[in-house]
Amino acid sequence: MLEFSTLGTFVVVVLGLLLIPGPPVLLVLTRTVQGGRTIGVFTGLGVAAGDLIHTLCAAVGLSALLMTSALAFNIVKLAGAAYLLYLGVQALLEKPTLGYALTPKPAAVSPRKAFVQAMLIEVLNPEVALFFLAFLPQFAQPELGATFWQFVVLGLIFVAIGTLYLTAVIFSIRSLGRIMSRLHWLRRWEKKIIGTIFVLRGLKLAMQH
Repeated sequence: MLEFSTLGTFVVVVLGLLLIPGPPVLLVLTRTVQGGRTIGVFTGLGVAAGDLIHTLCAAVGLSALLMTSALAFNIVKLAGAAYLLYLGVQALLEKPTLGYALTPKPAAVSPRKAFVQAMLIEVLNPEVALFFLAFLPQFAQPELGATFWQFVVLGLIFVAIGTLYLTAVIFSIRSLGRIMSRLHWLRRWEKKIIGTIFVLRGLKLAMQH
């Protein structure tokens, strides 16, 4: 079992990393604003499921194989980029809506679809695989036993903290809604901005070496 001092350091580092907003936070914010808290929660759970898959992959060595196989890396990278581009183009083609209500309109996606989309975005991003492969071993202690379960424990802690953080973001979105209700022009461009971000993210992932 990992030492408590190691676990404490791991928790502090994870909290520090979460203070730097990344694509998961952007996705959760987008879904929450568009569809409400329920959709936001299922999006966050999808991100957590994707991170759990990466944890298990790192634990059994599949992520290591992915990073050493150029073909496997490129396949996953292009699949992830294509999916992000698809979501981005879909958002760009949607007609803008006027006005902004604090109570969201019926969600454009179902909770199940929000969960699956978030999970696929997380799973198909090789940057996440590389992160888990590089980050988790820093806190593993081989002298204390098999690293498989150590990776699993560290991954579960990471996912738990990340999920709590995303949940806090979701339930603070109402304050953001009050601000955005005064910015009526933003509603017209909201989906264009979101779509552009996803397209740029997909292009960046596709061009990654």
